[in-house]
Amino acid sequence: MLFFLLELLLLLPAVNAFYLPGVAPRQYQYGESVELKVNKLDSVQTQLPYDYYSLPFCQPNTITESAENLGEVLSGDRIENSVYQLQMKMVESCKILCKMDYSKDDLKLFEERIREDYRVNMIVDNLPSATKFYTQEVNEEGELEYITHYDKGYALGFLGSNQIALTETGVAYVNNHIRFHLFYHEDPSSFTGYRIVGFEVEPFSVEHEIDGVYQGTHTRLLTCTPLNKVTAGMRPQPVSGVESDRTEIIWTYDVQWGKSDVKWASRWDVYLKMTDSQIHWFSIINSTAIVLFLSAMLAMIMMRTLHRDFRRYNEIENDEEAKREETGWKLVHADVFRPPSFPTLLCVLVGTGYQLLGMAVTTLFFAVLGFLSPANRGALMLALLLLFVFMGVFAGYGGTRLYRFFNLTNWIQLTFWTAISFPGIAFTIFFVLNMMVWGEKSTGAVPFGTLVALLVLWFGISVPLVYLGSYFGFKREKPKPVKQPGLNPDTSQNKLGISRPLSPLQ
Repeated sequence: MLFFLLELLLLLPAVNAFYLPGVAPRQYQYGESVELKVNKLDSVQTQLPYDYYSLPFCQPNTITESAENLGEVLSGDRIENSVYQLQMKMVESCKILCKMDYSKDDLKLFEERIREDYRVNMIVDNLPSATKFYTQEVNEEGELEYITHYDKGYALGFLGSNQIALTETGVAYVNNHIRFHLFYHEDPSSFTGYRIVGFEVEPFSVEHEIDGVYQGTHTRLLTCTPLNKVTAGMRPQPVSGVESDRTEIIWTYDVQWGKSDVKWASRWDVYLKMTDSQIHWFSIINSTAIVLFLSAMLAMIMMRTLHRDFRRYNEIENDEEAKREETGWKLVHADVFRPPSFPTLLCVLVGTGYQLLGMAVTTLFFAVLGFLSPANRGALMLALLLLFVFMGVFAGYGGTRLYRFFNLTNWIQLTFWTAISFPGIAFTIFFVLNMMVWGEKSTGAVPFGTLVALLVLWFGISVPLVYLGSYFGFKREKPKPVKQPGLNPDTSQNKLGISRPLSPLQ
């Protein structure tokens, strides 16, 4: 045994780690182009994501969508190229993106999205953009300290108020100047080049002024120079309350690079700890409180019932005949083995429960092993969908075993309802909601081709697997109950002459 352990120790240096597909690090060289992609616009108020170019932003000559898996499509992600130009460790200041001439309808669309609190999402080297902000909190020693937080993406704009300088209350302002803060990590002893480990965005709104005539990227700005950068105190760019029919807006951006000690393997720590605005904490707390309250009420009712039965048993404990007769809750202690009124429905629900439980446990197992990394977009949604489909064999097997336990033989009918009922209800609700989202022209709407793919997964894989599991479950020997059910509760009376109610499982 000791010799075997020594051999294992000698083999340890030969063990090599591996990277999961799609999440391997990339090294950039100085001055190399770094692609910035744009993602959907989302809001916690409407829950309807929109394509980035659904608003009249600066567009490239050809808009190219990145290859997406089924999970990304179901999540509403639309990752596309952009006109932003970034180079590794190349600092840019007041770089003009484009000048856009907007009509009142265009500005009204911007205003609606700003009032609905939409946020813009971008991606650099598979890292989503994040906005840093600070809050004051009291520490354990009673002193005020600033706590750093991160939000996903950045705000499309804001509404003016008395607390914001140079703004009018209720007027919408768009963030037309973006400052990118990118952080890189270098380790010459391990790799050559630079790895991007952070991507922060700082939005500003500024009403740009030009010196002379607009000449594209060579235009000289009076409101932004390398020595006079854009700040929050400048006059912002309004998109509401504008009197003219046409409004020109100049879009600009800065690029800043910074060295970081964060390694590539830890670059997602910030994103995993950030506060997700889509988590409705009040609804979660409210639902938890309701569940705890109802559970406490049910426990009190059961305790009162049991205490009443215990008192009755103590009163007749000297009666030998009463001792031999089962009364109270003892009368139905074996009714769990009695077939219910709708055995097929119960078996369908139990089989579906096996399917959902297998999906959840397997997903958690692979997540613990790191196969569902957040860097691999859509992996979690895709894993849940595929595992639910492949776990159909457990749904058929578990439901059929219980069906056989009730001495029932029409297992083909049971298999049909097991394969159709829960997925059918879920797909119907999903289809109706998808039609509503499609009517709003949101990227959350699943395309027709994806719906066909879901139907193929359902009828081409899930349904045959349910039938396969049911076949093996029916061929096995019928399970036998550990105890036979007692007398029907509605036909028996205890010693005190109290009729028993009909069992709910009868």
